[in-house]
Amino acid sequence: MERGGRAALALGLLLLLLLLGAMLALREPAPARDEARGSGGVQKTFRALLAAGREQQQQQEEEEREKDPPAAPVRRGIFWSRELEARVPPGFAAEEAAAWRAAARGARVASLERGGCGRSSNRLARLSDGSRACVRYGVSPEQIQGEALSYHLAGLLGMQQRLPPMALALVEARGRQWEPVREELRGSHWAEGAVVSLTRWVDNLTAVVAPAPWGGGRPRTLAAGELSGLPAEQLVELVQWSDLILFDYLTANFDRLASNLFSLQWDPRVMRRATSNLLRAPDGGLVFMDNEAGLVHGYRLLATWDPYNEPLLRSVCVFREGTARRLAELHRRRNAAAELRRRYRAREPLWEHLGFLSERQAELLQARVDFVHRHIAQCRAQAAAL
Repeated sequence: MERGGRAALALGLLLLLLLLGAMLALREPAPARDEARGSGGVQKTFRALLAAGREQQQQQEEEEREKDPPAAPVRRGIFWSRELEARVPPGFAAEEAAAWRAAARGARVASLERGGCGRSSNRLARLSDGSRACVRYGVSPEQIQGEALSYHLAGLLGMQQRLPPMALALVEARGRQWEPVREELRGSHWAEGAVVSLTRWVDNLTAVVAPAPWGGGRPRTLAAGELSGLPAEQLVELVQWSDLILFDYLTANFDRLASNLFSLQWDPRVMRRATSNLLRAPDGGLVFMDNEAGLVHGYRLLATWDPYNEPLLRSVCVFREGTARRLAELHRRRNAAAELRRRYRAREPLWEHLGFLSERQAELLQARVDFVHRHIAQCRAQAAAL
């Protein structure tokens, strides 16, 4: 009987504990008095706190994923992974750029200021809509032509999001667009009727130093085997650099990394300094600035600058697949100049004032497209042999 009583008592205590546990699990904690008195009666429940904790944990996990490199940054031996390309900052969206160009062409120039836009002949303009633009007045018209054609070639190659929106304008002191700054124009020494470029001003840009494999001096090869262990942030930048180097080879632009390489002969530390005409936006996206040395001017100086631009091209063996695909199509159809002309005429109302590439320049553009296409094929063959 005594044992039975003890067993019954133990069973009763166990049932009581289970009942109390169930009641505590179902009950929500009462709000603290201070919380109930403040903030208009808004009370944080236990479930709300748990939800907030989960959100914070998810945010931390996302931040960690952004820092961690992708599992495989390169696919098919020579192409950046889709995951990695998706992390590249978007740059200047096509719709946004088109809207800016249209607005800039229709806006009046409210003021012109010296400084901030390169050469002393250039000006920083404040437009009537409140936006700002760099107005570039070339030493010769071919520099403005090179700027415009380089911008539209970037569009043909799928790289235009890396270049600030640009439009051409005709300097007419008595015209509607320039009438508010007629006095400033007299002091600028710009020729009446000259064509200038308007490039969207971008705030908070910072200098860019060339990363490995270019930052230490002579270029080394950027290939899939060289990327293991690199953080995601560095890989994202290299994706953009691979496009930049192809772009500068196609346009024969010597006023960027090639000029730094040229200076190595008397300045061994130049590659550790800021790269000319290349800046970084706050989101990490690279901005390909001031491309007036491209195509026209650059094509006249191939003998001088190809000894620098060609090794840079050969140093890249990982590419954006979209870039390679567009180059393959231009190579197959042999219509690089024709496609550039079509795009330029469709998007730039003042194109006739500067003209287009000469027949010889058009041939050079196609030859350089073909050369880059063959280089990509060689990289593919090398990757397949590993």
